[in-house]
Amino acid sequence: MALHLQSMLSSYRRVWWRKFNWVIVAAAVSAILLLGFSLFFTTPNKTTHFTLVSDMVPLTLIANAQKTGAFCLDGSLPGYHFQKGFGSSSRNWLLHIEGGGWCNTIASCSYRTTTALGSSKYMDHEVKFSGILSSDRYENPDFFSWNKVKIRYCDGASFAGSPETEINNGTKLFFRGQLIWEAVKDELLSLGLSNARQALLSGCSAGGLATLIHCDDFRDVLPKNAKVKCLSDAGFFLNEKDVAGNHTIQSYYHEVVQLQGVSKSLNKDCVAKNDPSKCLFPQEFTSSIKTPIFLVNPSYDFWQIQNILVPVSSDFQGDWFKCRRNIHNCSPSQIAILQGFRNSLLKALNDFLQINGGVFINSCFIHCQTWMAETWHGPASPKINNKTIAESVGEWYFNDKTVQQIDCPYPCNPTCYNMEFP
Repeated sequence: MALHLQSMLSSYRRVWWRKFNWVIVAAAVSAILLLGFSLFFTTPNKTTHFTLVSDMVPLTLIANAQKTGAFCLDGSLPGYHFQKGFGSSSRNWLLHIEGGGWCNTIASCSYRTTTALGSSKYMDHEVKFSGILSSDRYENPDFFSWNKVKIRYCDGASFAGSPETEINNGTKLFFRGQLIWEAVKDELLSLGLSNARQALLSGCSAGGLATLIHCDDFRDVLPKNAKVKCLSDAGFFLNEKDVAGNHTIQSYYHEVVQLQGVSKSLNKDCVAKNDPSKCLFPQEFTSSIKTPIFLVNPSYDFWQIQNILVPVSSDFQGDWFKCRRNIHNCSPSQIAILQGFRNSLLKALNDFLQINGGVFINSCFIHCQTWMAETWHGPASPKINNKTIAESVGEWYFNDKTVQQIDCPYPCNPTCYNMEFP
């Protein structure tokens, strides 16, 4: 069951191979995500179930953000999509933070201001809610009737930037990620989040990292008797050397932290002991988060393989050209390196697993999985021990069980959706 990207990826393919241009890659991938990954999945014998609630949800800009200076990179107002809950779930809330990479230079952040990842001017006025945000009880059995919010991502630093560094950049860029998070949170609290009985903060990719950064803060503003947990999807980025022995991702994160003044938003204990850029890596701080956490991560996360393990700048001879686009094209020696990357993930998770953190680590070549119907929950969805991601998350959230689903190594799982780039 492979994901075939055709004409929509042609322009993306042309920019992908420019020498390590991270922001173009992030924008291209995010544009694909925003246009609807699910359009490219083939799910045999899938039955469509209709609900009375529309899955197309309008964009709301945060008017009060003007007062606090909570702006997107270009100075426009941040936004979110809100679908009101119903029935017995009217006081239950699910928040999902959009992903889309980061920007580490003036040029890359400036580029983002011409996209929805840096300006609300380019955001869709309506988006489809699917997967964990769906209102279809068959697609999303546990959360379909909750209040659901998709938080749009337009700051380029996982909602952790600070305006203190703006004076040095000589441009009109706004580094207000932390202020955006505060503005979104305050508006949702006024809409009923302050009376929540159950709440789940979730996010994908850079949004998954933002979820981990802000998880305890989210818990602290809600009623003490509320059940509050956090779910990070494809947000556990590894601090690994690339295949050429370079610290590519660590250097990149260092530039993001320095440019956007991220240090103040990071785990204080971690920052006190390390270079702040290291504290963007979840392995450095996840075990100290007090709020219960569930991690959904593929062992062969294509984004991490293509940008952390084998960035274009380190594939000198082009030996990884086919492998990094399609795991089925990898040679035995390349598979061995990917297995080593999987081992690094499991090692980095060790402390988290010891404190009974919840995980769903499948052996798929994919990135985010919770917000797509095909991978979240359905007859053909990826499974571990015959359970979908949604079933595993539901068991962890509602039954307070230790759920640690860890897949066998590739290619053992026939239920995987594996990404294929042309």
